[in-house]
Amino acid sequence: MSNKRRVAILGATGAVGQRYIQLLQGHPWFEISVLAASERSAGKKFKDAATWLMDTDMPKEIGEMQVANIDVKSAEQTDDFDLVFTSLPGDLAGPVENEFGAHYPVFSKASAHRMDNDVPLIIPEINPDHIELVKVQQKKRNWKGFITTDPNCSTIGMTLTLKPLMQFGIQQVMVTTMQALSGAGYPGVPSLDIIDNVIPYISGEEEKMESEALKILGTFNGVSIDYADFQLSASCNRVNVKDGHLEAVFIKLDKEPSLEETETAFTTFKGEPQKLKLPSAPTQPIIVRHEKNRPQPRYDRDAEQGQSVVVGRLRKDPIMTLKYMCLSHNTVRGAAGGGILSAELYVTKGLA
Repeated sequence: MSNKRRVAILGATGAVGQRYIQLLQGHPWFEISVLAASERSAGKKFKDAATWLMDTDMPKEIGEMQVANIDVKSAEQTDDFDLVFTSLPGDLAGPVENEFGAHYPVFSKASAHRMDNDVPLIIPEINPDHIELVKVQQKKRNWKGFITTDPNCSTIGMTLTLKPLMQFGIQQVMVTTMQALSGAGYPGVPSLDIIDNVIPYISGEEEKMESEALKILGTFNGVSIDYADFQLSASCNRVNVKDGHLEAVFIKLDKEPSLEETETAFTTFKGEPQKLKLPSAPTQPIIVRHEKNRPQPRYDRDAEQGQSVVVGRLRKDPIMTLKYMCLSHNTVRGAAGGGILSAELYVTKGLA
């Protein structure tokens, strides 16, 4: 890339916004030019507006940047950025992303537009062809820019492992999640609710997993997405872990692959990000571990800088066909890291 694309981060003071900041440090294609947040943060230096949550120090130049309460009109006048990453709350994200999407490429982590018929829901290794849907969106809405979305953090880890198994014919999937506290944002779940406890409910999470995976694994027909045709049932739980969503997956297949064939399907799976050698792409999207007690969040969430999904405990199931555990870093691959990887894919395709 000869010229770096200038990036605006909406919701920059939140946990996902901060992860974007962390991951974009030294990025070869993107540079942060605008940090935007709510009115209560606008006008302050970032270091005074944000409670820094990352495990690395706040970059000094970021700390000195002034937080903007940005709107589309002022953005067009100042011409300060080329594309937008958003990590806004769902209720706020919908209208704000529409305003920006009319003028700029918008890469959204929010749920507001994920299931819109003309909005792609992207995991770059799985459905890179779906990005062409933004051309339909632009024509339909008469927009110069577009909105593209990343899935729910729990959906991403599971769906990455389902893609290589589609060659065996998927009939049914059941998944039980053990989701990290950082998925609830900051300050998140009160300590007295989660210490010595598991909370067997996360609002809207099961519905997202059950619908989003079918869109992601569907087929782009040139106008819209034909959803994948299998049944999916999810049960989601919040556990006392800082980062890393661990999921127990049970899958019924048309065929009966051996465990060796299944493992080979996982370990040989690669997608467009690997072929294109995108800067944020893991060399191996799915890593299989053979220890009886892995994967574990503490030891495996940072695999390939948090961009890989780690699978373990792969075994036959007496009711379904197969069962296994999968683990993904919910604020890297499941949030900011996935968004950056999507943006890299759009850039290589000349769409952003």
